[in-house]
Amino acid sequence: MNRFKRIFVIVIDSLGVGEMPDSHLYGDQGTNTLQHLSFSKPDFSIPTLAKLGIGNITKVNNTPVNPLPLASYGKMKEISVGKDTLTGHWEIMGLEVKQSFPTFTNQGFPSALIEKLEVETGHKFIGNYAASGTEIIKTLGEEHLKTKALILYTSADSVLQIAAHEEIIPLQELYRVCEVARKITLENPEWMVGRIIARPFIGQDSSTFKRTANRHDYAVKPFDKTVLDHLKNHNFDVIAIGKINDIFDGEGITKAIKTKNNHQGMEETIAIAETHDFHGLCFVNLVDFDALYGHRRDAVGYATCLEEFDQQLDTLIHFINEDDLLIICADHGNDPLHTGTDHTREYVLLLAYSLNLKAQNLGIRETFSDIGATILDNFNLPPMKNGTSFLKKITKGEIK
Repeated sequence: MNRFKRIFVIVIDSLGVGEMPDSHLYGDQGTNTLQHLSFSKPDFSIPTLAKLGIGNITKVNNTPVNPLPLASYGKMKEISVGKDTLTGHWEIMGLEVKQSFPTFTNQGFPSALIEKLEVETGHKFIGNYAASGTEIIKTLGEEHLKTKALILYTSADSVLQIAAHEEIIPLQELYRVCEVARKITLENPEWMVGRIIARPFIGQDSSTFKRTANRHDYAVKPFDKTVLDHLKNHNFDVIAIGKINDIFDGEGITKAIKTKNNHQGMEETIAIAETHDFHGLCFVNLVDFDALYGHRRDAVGYATCLEEFDQQLDTLIHFINEDDLLIICADHGNDPLHTGTDHTREYVLLLAYSLNLKAQNLGIRETFSDIGATILDNFNLPPMKNGTSFLKKITKGEIK
């Protein structure tokens, strides 16, 4: 018999909790996303996460160690190479990524790739350098309006992004161009970025340009079966909220819900918890922490965003039943006080909550895949190569 009927996994995208032992290999010594953002805001307050025990994982401003936390708590190591979104999520669901995806932050994409893309799409491209998405459309948006050349750029992540005005390049055409870019980059291992991202925008000039919610990601497919595939193949529900469906390229997903922002992502999760009697996993990604604040090194904005999440988390918890398990984690760090704009190589938080269970100290988990292993264990499915279940530890009969 399954211990939990419904499992919710919420990824607070980029909420690291301190440098990993190999952080020096990535230039990330001294990083701690959660700690640093919390001290950037003197009145920082996350009472729901504090009750769950987040202050027991790392030092957090205005959040002391909780002697009686509501959730089991710990932190997790990343065994995969790199520190990007795909790697983190794939490891959570059982895979170890042994080769990092290529980045083009310093030099832009090679001319051979751009030439091939222009020939196969019939479009010209401008840009081809690393930039903030909001800044590059301000810089090149008016040229795009005049010439119809698409704006191509990258970032510190393994991504190729293409921006276009929705009234100049229809969405379906932008999506087609991104699909061609995905095909081309898969043909050459040296070009095989983790994601191609369509970045549509609107506005009349550089002062009014703004990106729309019609973003679409084209990710590399996971190189092997994940926990999601095993769940789906055994007729369990796998509900993906936010960019989860894109991250796994639809593999192992039974229902996908696209969202515009964190707030909507939590609203959808709350609605499912309140009304949907599913049997399996609800997997949620909240990307604003990373995309809007971590990469832009906006510590106060990040802190405020986490406070808003905390309020919605309080609502969600009211709908977590005795046969539900709520797991909160992250996929990498993105310390807003660190140099540069890249992700940071950090431990990530782990909180596991279920009504009436006594909290346990889960310590330092050896891989993000411990979450996937716990999910498989709960649903009586065979374990994968990576990960150790903590199911027995959090359900060993101790009731509050």
